[in-house]
Amino acid sequence: MSASLTGLGVSAMVASYAALQTSGHNISNASVKGFSRQQVNLATADGVMTARGFYGRGVDIASVTRAHDEFLTREATGTRSVAAMDATRLQHLQTLENVFRPGELGLGQASSDLMTAMMDMSNRPSDLAARQVVLARAGDLATRFNEASAEMDTSQLRVNSELGASVTKLNGMLASVAQTNVRVAILQGAPQIPNDLLDERDRLIGEISELIQVTRIEAEDGSVGLFTLDGQRLVLSGNAVEMKLLPHESDPQRMGVGFDGFGLVRALDEHALGGGAITGLLKYQNEDLVMGRNLVGQLAAALSGALNQQQTVGLNLQPPAGQVPSQALFETGPPLALPLGKNARDVNGEFVGSVVITITDHNALQASNYSLREDPSNAGSWLITRQMDGKTTTVVDGDTVDGFRVDFGAPPPQAGDAFLLRPVSNAANGMQRLLNDPRDLAAALPLVATKAAANTGTVSVAELQITTMPLPTPGARAQITFTNDAGDYSWDLLDAGNAVLSSGAGTWTPGQPVPTPPADINGFSIRLEGVPRTGDVLTVAPTPAGAVTTNNGNALLLAALRDGAVVDGRSPTDAWALALSEIGVRTQRGRASSDISTAVATNAEANRTASAGVNLDEEAAMLIQYQQTYQAAAKVLQVAQTLFDAVLSATGR
Repeated sequence: MSASLTGLGVSAMVASYAALQTSGHNISNASVKGFSRQQVNLATADGVMTARGFYGRGVDIASVTRAHDEFLTREATGTRSVAAMDATRLQHLQTLENVFRPGELGLGQASSDLMTAMMDMSNRPSDLAARQVVLARAGDLATRFNEASAEMDTSQLRVNSELGASVTKLNGMLASVAQTNVRVAILQGAPQIPNDLLDERDRLIGEISELIQVTRIEAEDGSVGLFTLDGQRLVLSGNAVEMKLLPHESDPQRMGVGFDGFGLVRALDEHALGGGAITGLLKYQNEDLVMGRNLVGQLAAALSGALNQQQTVGLNLQPPAGQVPSQALFETGPPLALPLGKNARDVNGEFVGSVVITITDHNALQASNYSLREDPSNAGSWLITRQMDGKTTTVVDGDTVDGFRVDFGAPPPQAGDAFLLRPVSNAANGMQRLLNDPRDLAAALPLVATKAAANTGTVSVAELQITTMPLPTPGARAQITFTNDAGDYSWDLLDAGNAVLSSGAGTWTPGQPVPTPPADINGFSIRLEGVPRTGDVLTVAPTPAGAVTTNNGNALLLAALRDGAVVDGRSPTDAWALALSEIGVRTQRGRASSDISTAVATNAEANRTASAGVNLDEEAAMLIQYQQTYQAAAKVLQVAQTLFDAVLSATGR
């Protein structure tokens, strides 16, 4: 009897000790990330059959299990992945927002300052000091564009660095999961489950999900297979792929992520990665940063193009005044056509086909990159896709799209080739002022318009624009005579001896230039004010040599570009405001997405912790219970010892 009573006490003490040890383990790991609460599961030992019934033999320790909910764990892991992606993208969007600064330090202010200096020059066209201010403001504008481009280059380098560090960290964790799989598989035949090992693997998978979103599949041997959302294997049993940082297929500045599987390096599409910090970096790099470059580049290309075009039609003060051709004010980075890495190559590894793009209309340029690919439905024809909105256009050699011309090289692109076209994204890189002498600025127009003193109407020339430079007939004088009050007119182009070189007729419509395009008299157009009467005469003649220093016609047109439709139909100020709005909206959306996904992830983790985490108050209460149980079991042993001693004394032993 005493032996069985001793066994009962021992089993009770062992069970209580195991419970105390497990509770202590829980308390010790309460703050360990990913730890799941463990508990001892007890089972009643089979009783001993006697003639008088079954006597109990105490308690057995059935198992030590962890509080683990597979659904809550998967939900917490998935939401952490999305939250990490949104937070990473937001962090870099906030950096990009610093490039698009409003106020005095912004590009908009620099362009406004240049236009104000242009207006001052128009008031004093012969003042070299006023001209020097224009050059200084032009230099400031070029510097601002360079700084903006440099900041985005730095942002790209930061992305590349973070991608490299993330891939290195990811490879280490994938290898750790594979090693843990091996250890779990070895212990699969053991009578009990390795709880702490499973917690460690779940923790690793959770950290992996912060870098790249994964799906997991449990195997019969206890191992876990990890895959990307599009099914690419990352971990299978004890094997892990090696992730690699890869150059972008067409843009040498950008990086991508791939893996080495079966000796073949394959790039991963960020759209198939789901979530994670790596996906956030790729989305920022391939969408937000590209948009930022294009917005700045569009403004740089359009504004410098408009200024250069107007500058080159005017007359400068280099001696002899009005005789030296005017040069462009700015130089910008060239448009680029980059071949994709898979394009056809020759025996030397050089690309066979080539494409060249040339800016033809700065005002029509869009803030976008383009892809050029062979039309899959029509071999031999090519499709240009505007990446910002997906608009496609079929082109052949020499066609123009959105203000740039596409020319095929020799040899032309080969079947299956593809190109990334970047008309404006490189424009701000290396932008510089070309003029250093204030006399190089062209404030005067080569033509001057006057009305006859004998005119009876109120018509006058509000604006004279040079449409072709050099003029088709240099030195010629155009005389426009209104033939009735309805706006009909005839014109004659006269040489220095008043001989008629050419003539024609037209009709003036209020709000329309004279002549109405595409008609041309001598490379100019005039905008009229007032009302003409029959016999009224307007003359457009070469600017006299002595008037070049005082003529401000071209300076007025340069200053007027401040409010002109020069950036996709918008003024530079409006275009900059639109760029600020675009980046601001992206940042606000990124912040909202990050706030929402972080809240969802926090809630999911709270639910998982509520189910699997350690409650210290509960553990403290259980410790008291286990302590009392242990003390009671010890009392059973004490009673058994007393009874055994009494039996020995009664038998005289």
